[in-house]
Amino acid sequence: MHAKHADGFPSLKQMNLVDQVADFLTEAIIARRFQPGERLSEVQLSRNLDISRAPVREAARLLESRGLLVSRPRKGFFVRELDSDDLADVFDLRLCYERHAFQLLVARFTPEMHDILYRQVEVMCDVAKEGDEGRKIEEDLRFHRLVFELAGNRRLLKAFNDLSHELRLCMALIERTHADPGSIATNHWALVEALESGDAARCRDAVDYHIGVARDYVIQGVSPSPGER
Repeated sequence: MHAKHADGFPSLKQMNLVDQVADFLTEAIIARRFQPGERLSEVQLSRNLDISRAPVREAARLLESRGLLVSRPRKGFFVRELDSDDLADVFDLRLCYERHAFQLLVARFTPEMHDILYRQVEVMCDVAKEGDEGRKIEEDLRFHRLVFELAGNRRLLKAFNDLSHELRLCMALIERTHADPGSIATNHWALVEALESGDAARCRDAVDYHIGVARDYVIQGVSPSPGER
């Protein structure tokens, strides 16, 4: 964690400034300290963070490449607003990745792998009681990243990691739209049980349900895409 100024902005070290600014902005976007559609002021951010504008601009470009910001000519960077089409695309791709990861993993699942995922769900359940939305999202992503790591396909893991930046926005929306946010962590037990069963079809059904429920809660809670209006 970064030390913070009295006004809540972190004190940044001179090394890896761009990454530090990108991490700070990501956390702020997920926590809705910057609202969807809000313009980010390079000048104000550089003053608040007590750094030059160059690393702020580079961090913004990095977050644009990750799908968290959008740039508009002569206007600057804005927090990305996801519509129903954006969300459907992200969840469709996530479903393809996770189906394959679980298919690979169930064929090689061991008691040691079970224990790794079991402990992570326990962590998620503990974090869910604390109410720290950012950490809940990170621990949720960690569970799914562990599945990809244990599945053993490095390129599939890289694809998931690339998608995870946009997933953070989606998962923040899940927390706000889910009928029972506290159940999100416990819902992962079904995924572990499906893997433990050794049944590939059961794994596919569990993944389809897990991601399908999340997708439905999020999409019904956002603005329609331009083509649906």
